[in-house]
Amino acid sequence: MSNFWDFIWLIVSTFVFVAYLLVLFQIITDLFRNREMGGASKAIWIIGLIFVPMLTALFYIIANGTGMAERQREALERAKSDTDAYIRHVAGKSPVEQIAHAKTLLDDGTISAEEFAQLKSKALS
Repeated sequence: MSNFWDFIWLIVSTFVFVAYLLVLFQIITDLFRNREMGGASKAIWIIGLIFVPMLTALFYIIANGTGMAERQREALERAKSDTDAYIRHVAGKSPVEQIAHAKTLLDDGTISAEEFAQLKSKALS
């Protein structure tokens, strides 16, 4: 029977330890993401996290919880906009834009009517 409770205690303590590590990494990430806090303040928080980890983590979350959420949201929005910009850059122009560009080249006399027809069919395929 003792082995059963030892196993349950192992599972619970492992869960608490992993949850603490997740919180700790989130706090450290937020410390480096925070532009309003000075270097000395960041160093004090890091030292506190090393020597009195649970208490410091609790105080940090109480003191900076709202700011942590805002900085996380801003980071996610920035990552999404960067991803969208990259996809637009890689995907190229839409068929309508390709045809409009080809029409401009045809009107300027840069390409012939045959070349315009080829570009138009390529854009529509």
